Amino acid sequence: MEEIGLRHLAYLGDAVWELFVRERTIILTPNAGVLHKITTDRVKAAFQAELLAELDEQLSEEEKEIARRGRNLPIPVGRRSNQAEYRQATAFETLIGWWYHYDKNRLESVLQILENRIK
Repeated sequence: MEEIGLRHLAYLGDAVWELFVRERTIILTPNAGVLHKITTDRVKAAFQAELLAELDEQLSEEEKEIARRGRNLPIPVGRRSNQAEYRQATAFETLIGWWYHYDKNRLESVLQILENRIK
């Protein structure tokens, strides 16, 4: 399997995470406005940063290194008001993308752990 850069893994992870959230939230309400609010609350940087912190003890050393490298990716200055939170979210998305591309079994087990936080 070809090597994918961290920025691309984060980009992929963002899409995988949003699809995962949407698949689980569509059954919560028929109201589109409420559904949008529920979904955006779960894909925003602050929530992703919380999830990464919750997972920390369950990550292998390799996974922690991937998260560290994702956290250290250059980000646009001033684009986000909370740079530290944004960096943590990028680390989370990088891990999700890495698991999706390289280890779908691990991705499934992590998503099962996080599923109760979605509803």
